[in-house]
Amino acid sequence: MSSGELHHLDYLNENELMEMDTFIHRIDSTEVIYQPRRKRAKLIGKYLMGDLLGEGSYGKVKEMLDSETLCRRAVKILKKKKLRRIPNGEANVKKEIQLLRRLQHKNVIQLVDVLYNEEKQKIYPLLICLLCLENPLDSSLTYMVMEYCVCGMQEMLDSVPEKRFPVFQAHGYFCQLLDGLEYLHSQGIVHKDIKPGNLLLTTDGALKISDLGVAEALHPFAEDDTCRTSQGSPAFQPPEIANGLDTFSGFKVDIWSAGITLYNITTGLYPFEGDNIYKLFENIGKGDYTIPEECGPLLSDLLQGMLEYDPMKRFSIQNIRQHNWVRKKHPPSEPPVPFPASSESRDPWRSMTVVPYLEDLHGYTEEDDDELYDGEDEIIYTQDFTVPGQVNEEHRDQGNADHSPAVAKPESPQPARSASSPPVNSNDPSLSINPPGLSVAVLCLESQQSWEKSADDKCSYTSLDHWSAEPFEDAKKCFE
Repeated sequence: MSSGELHHLDYLNENELMEMDTFIHRIDSTEVIYQPRRKRAKLIGKYLMGDLLGEGSYGKVKEMLDSETLCRRAVKILKKKKLRRIPNGEANVKKEIQLLRRLQHKNVIQLVDVLYNEEKQKIYPLLICLLCLENPLDSSLTYMVMEYCVCGMQEMLDSVPEKRFPVFQAHGYFCQLLDGLEYLHSQGIVHKDIKPGNLLLTTDGALKISDLGVAEALHPFAEDDTCRTSQGSPAFQPPEIANGLDTFSGFKVDIWSAGITLYNITTGLYPFEGDNIYKLFENIGKGDYTIPEECGPLLSDLLQGMLEYDPMKRFSIQNIRQHNWVRKKHPPSEPPVPFPASSESRDPWRSMTVVPYLEDLHGYTEEDDDELYDGEDEIIYTQDFTVPGQVNEEHRDQGNADHSPAVAKPESPQPARSASSPPVNSNDPSLSINPPGLSVAVLCLESQQSWEKSADDKCSYTSLDHWSAEPFEDAKKCFE
């Protein structure tokens, strides 16, 4: 625009200015339509990346899907630059990988795969890296693929105001912790950092001991479990470490940490506290603590044995297993603490986050849904197959005339039958399967429920969960 045109703008009224194409005006936020950004698929080797699950000092944790087995996984993404800023960061990660590769237990986190990404953005499996690279951690990124856990124990405790579990729930988790800890000790491994933050839970409630970065593997020919270093969380350290002893029993350190964990998940408190780490270690070094009265005599006795000041008198795992509180069955007296909603997506069901990435990977669009529906969302079309237990219209009408009426069944269109078709036999088990060649059948699914013929020949309302697999086997034979 020339200077003359700019000078002319001063003599135009507001209406004329608004009509000009060159006029710039403010856009109201209500006029803007925000569309969510489509998630782009990212494959790391054979794994499809999902959303972020959490983030720690070592790196991020994301959800993954194994494209070959369709198993849900979690991957810990570690950056070399970030590890170098943490004291012993690279050494701890390398040690954790070496330890997890040889461990296999139901209560210890399983390492499924390890991938390394060099600067040229090439993914190398663990075996190739160990053979070809002097130090695999020299790569820019390290991917530790592990079994998927729905959340951590500390996350569950933080989701309730009491910050504790009911006794029966704490008892179940503690027994699983004992199993995993006993396995680690049998393999000559001292964890050194047992705490709720390092205990993960799967969807079926199985406890997994994780984070072996500060663990120590004893020498195969070592005379005892003597250790000389500890890097665990301060609040879970025993008096021998707080007092600065040069050597200490590694297994008894884990027993003490497990005792602090049991104290915390049953009371919501910590036996030792301090305004700073120096005051905390001073209180731990003295060994003075109190147990709330609501714990009861059995639990109090167990906690006193696990939190014994003298490591020689402290309970062993065998002593703990024989304790009456561990052997006793604790009935549910209050509702259990459920899995909290995801902190990232606020999803209470912890659904798979890889679904949008799968849609992008296979070119799925919302328009593809139109092929499945015809006007109503609850009608699904399938060919030569009906719901197991579905009864012919004529047969159902005949049955209703002979017996008392039941709850009305939703009407669904049925394929027409020619006049030459044979009569329907009510005892024929093939009623639930249409013979090949019939027209498309329309299945009405409302609230995932179906009608089924009961033993007394009356119509009953049953759930899909109680279906038998036999009609499906008949269907396969029919299609073959």
